[in-house]
Amino acid sequence: MHVGYLSLILHAHLPFVRHPEHPEFLEEDWLYEAITEVYLPLIFIFQNLHEAGASPRLAMNISPPLCEMLSDNLLQERYNRHLENLYELSQKELLRAGKESPEFLPAVRMYIEIFEVSLRLWNDVYKHDLISAFRQLQEEGVLEIITCGATHGFLPLISTTEAKRAQIQVAVKNYEKHFGRKPRGIWLPECAYEEGLEELLKEAGIEYFVSDTHAILYGTPRPRYGVHAPVRCPNGVATFARDVETSQQVWSAEVGYPGDPVYREFYRDIGWELPIEYLKPHLHADGNRRHLGLKYYRITGRTEKKEPYIPSLAREKAAEHAGHFLAERIRQSYELRQLYQGHPPLIVSPYDAELYGHWWFEGPQFLDFFFRKLHYDQNEIKAVTPGDYLDSGIPIQIQQPATSSWGERGYYKVWLNEGTAWMYPYQHDAERKMTELANRFDSPDELQKRTLNQMARELLLAQSSDWAFQIYQGTTVEYASRRFRSHIHRFNLLASALEKNEIDERILSEIESRDNIFQEIDYKVYRSVKKKKE
Repeated sequence: MHVGYLSLILHAHLPFVRHPEHPEFLEEDWLYEAITEVYLPLIFIFQNLHEAGASPRLAMNISPPLCEMLSDNLLQERYNRHLENLYELSQKELLRAGKESPEFLPAVRMYIEIFEVSLRLWNDVYKHDLISAFRQLQEEGVLEIITCGATHGFLPLISTTEAKRAQIQVAVKNYEKHFGRKPRGIWLPECAYEEGLEELLKEAGIEYFVSDTHAILYGTPRPRYGVHAPVRCPNGVATFARDVETSQQVWSAEVGYPGDPVYREFYRDIGWELPIEYLKPHLHADGNRRHLGLKYYRITGRTEKKEPYIPSLAREKAAEHAGHFLAERIRQSYELRQLYQGHPPLIVSPYDAELYGHWWFEGPQFLDFFFRKLHYDQNEIKAVTPGDYLDSGIPIQIQQPATSSWGERGYYKVWLNEGTAWMYPYQHDAERKMTELANRFDSPDELQKRTLNQMARELLLAQSSDWAFQIYQGTTVEYASRRFRSHIHRFNLLASALEKNEIDERILSEIESRDNIFQEIDYKVYRSVKKKKE
């Protein structure tokens, strides 16, 4: 019997950003960067491990907006151009660096190899279809793919039961479309939990959700095994909570692995450093500087004078850190097992997937080394998914979890504060209006049905927690505010046209082509329970 268990859970999510009205759009780069730096490397590494007989086992949330963007033909075509542009730039950089900055040549050659392999994987192996690649990993037993809220809506700040239910039900239906089965688990958006959400999860067939540490620690009664075992809500839905120690080792800016001096420095990018005329062919048509993804410096330390990035040194450090992480989990498992009088602990380690490769460039290499060491170098701990643990038959305590999120201070202030409070009256009005109209229209004609379905899409997109988060962080405040206002405006425009029976098919078609998420949606998901029974 193993000393303990480890459940690694990756949360892959980006807000739905798609702008067909523009030939190129800065915020679409979020997706393209993540494909190159995160999703392609993770798929490639997991598949290689599986084929080598060192198959990893982990859970991964691929959020509905991300699924929809990865499946979108327009975004796939634009990513192809994005990747070809970077490959062309890296080839040009080989000549320039060879003459002007030979100390950067190891990094330049690394980027050329990355872009060459990425082009081959994207075009020839996965054929632009990363969802199918993830689906195959699930069918091979590598991944347990879970879902999220339909648009990552912050559920406790949604005003009606019907609108909360819709975020969950739409997500489940979208998961079935992409993965051919129902999801067992859900990553609650922002790990935000309030009492009662488990009833909506059970109604949707969800067996478990991922929460932050204090959801279990402060629950009633006190947890017998701290956060090192799941608990079941009174209705039977389980929750798995984050282990603090593993989070600190990866997330902490002071002691976390990603801050090591030999790792790549994220904030030094050639898009901001090389002459603008040289870069212009590789920038957007507006000619504005932006991150291009080629970064030649290592973190070095708390200094402005950064040293050149050496890929081989960084790779060695990733292997070292993977070994350290495994050794610490073994130590932790022995200590916890003794503390819990022989009960095998479960260490739950949830992370944003984008940490691995985007923010922490060496993150995918770390995971590759970790799963190899886990397979070949020890037999004390076993990697499992939450579903595996539920299937094991280990008894699980009944508990009422506490209100929580994984935002600052553990509650809701990141999403509801003086900078974002203005958003919620508009959102809540739309939530009530959506259910009112869904109840009213029993047998809509085709144009009315299209309008109601598009209203549902606009409401879901307005509810995305990403907009409030970006405003709070002060990163892309203007874009986030504009996106929220745009979706509320389109919702109200369509609602008014529907109520007045003055639907303009031309305007409706334009909105449908722009916000085309969830083609399978049925507005009736917003109906009240009483109306559904009728």
